[in-house]
Amino acid sequence: MAKYREYSPKQTRLLPVALSNQIQPGTIEHSINYLVDHHINLSVFDSRYNNDETGAPAIDPAILLKVILFGYSRGIISSRRIAQACEENVVFMALSADTRPHFTTIADFISSMSDEITSVFRDILTVCFAEGLIGKRMFAVDGCKISSNCSKEWSGTKKELLKKAEKIEQSVRLLVKRHRQQDEAAAEVGQQEKEKRAINTLQAKAKKIRSWLEQNEEKTGARGKPIKSNITDNESAKMPSSHGVIQGYNGIATVDDKHQVIVDAQAFGDGHEAKHLEAVVDSMKQTLEAIEGKEGTINDVAITADSGFHSEESVSKLLQQGLDAYVADVRFRQRDPRFASQQKHKKKTTDRNHTSRARKYFSADEFHFDESIGTLICPAGKPMKSSCPNWRDKNKGYTGKTYKGFEQNCSVCELQNRCIRKSGTKVRQVTKIVKGVRHQKKSATQQMIERFDSHRGRFYYSRRMGTAEPVFANIRYTLGMDRFTLRGRAKVNIQWKLFCMVHNIGKITRFAPT
Repeated sequence: MAKYREYSPKQTRLLPVALSNQIQPGTIEHSINYLVDHHINLSVFDSRYNNDETGAPAIDPAILLKVILFGYSRGIISSRRIAQACEENVVFMALSADTRPHFTTIADFISSMSDEITSVFRDILTVCFAEGLIGKRMFAVDGCKISSNCSKEWSGTKKELLKKAEKIEQSVRLLVKRHRQQDEAAAEVGQQEKEKRAINTLQAKAKKIRSWLEQNEEKTGARGKPIKSNITDNESAKMPSSHGVIQGYNGIATVDDKHQVIVDAQAFGDGHEAKHLEAVVDSMKQTLEAIEGKEGTINDVAITADSGFHSEESVSKLLQQGLDAYVADVRFRQRDPRFASQQKHKKKTTDRNHTSRARKYFSADEFHFDESIGTLICPAGKPMKSSCPNWRDKNKGYTGKTYKGFEQNCSVCELQNRCIRKSGTKVRQVTKIVKGVRHQKKSATQQMIERFDSHRGRFYYSRRMGTAEPVFANIRYTLGMDRFTLRGRAKVNIQWKLFCMVHNIGKITRFAPT
């Protein structure tokens, strides 16, 4: 017969706990505790409180900052869960000195520290500089699209949202009609209650949409056309990511290549990275000057960014500032000799009936220019007329001229089915492009391409991915900070900086333990 050791869950034991002994050297909690106590200027929080003569004493910002940073390092970004951990977890108890802050205190502290977060971020960065963790040889700029605390369901243009409200109201009318019919037929009470709740829910949704439409203006894009708004968080955006289309923010980080320390962090509510490159560089410049105490320190650093940050305007401003920047364009791989044979390695189609458009229709290369008569000749041997004067693409430096066929020739041409794509189109139009620089004036895009294709540019850009991408992997998957819980760009920007601060503290813990 089995014999077990006796036990009693009612027994008591006195366990003396020294909270200071729970924070062991070499751990991230020890680094957080030491940095907050010795290297972060907490006086920036003093202006938030006005209780020196009246009012209850406030919880020290040092305690709140410690538990928040440690909670984030464990993937705990909910204020309620951090407050709960301060009552149950001995490390949280030690960091908070067993003060047990309420979750509303923690939430308010995080969401209202927009004026102080930059100072705290720079204090952590100053320690990284002092410990030699930042090489200042190359900075890689990249973005990470993260979901926010809102749903795609509430996104759309004003026209789309109005249509959605009308559909909801139509569903309400159908349910009300059915509800009345069931009243007359004495239907089951449970079914009636369920439909009544559904009616109330749908009516609240329709009211919410119409109320928002009355109080808010239409969001417009760079071209002045309406873009999707979001009723819950209108500063967020619907953007494609590696995980599909998300409703969220783009967290942009500037990473040093020595130990992958983040030297600048900002969050933006759209996926168009190119228009934010100037703001990122300016912030980076201010941070370096504030830490080192001198101007022009950014001029000694090579800055790299992928093609998402490339536009004529963005690279023009980098060149004007004289920065050593290398921003890829969308065709940089096509100019790389190492990718010359990439086409033959692509997966070939197995559909025998498939006919590509390039093979079915004549390409622009099959129209040749006859210099003797000064016009373009189509594959059928007929001349074409010039429809406009020479034009130039100022961004790419291409020059070209557009030609059109004569209607009397195209209408009876035997090759029409191989020349004109869309039904209803009467004549074929062809644009002949000549690569070059008109008036010997290079655009900012061309200047950046020449700089990027140099040995120095290709060398630094080859290090970009290995510098920036592992940082986002560490933040999102290793540390578990893969979703913003706040709303509004100002608050999300705070949370993104906190994410990046935790990453930097992890680097201090590993490479420069205090």
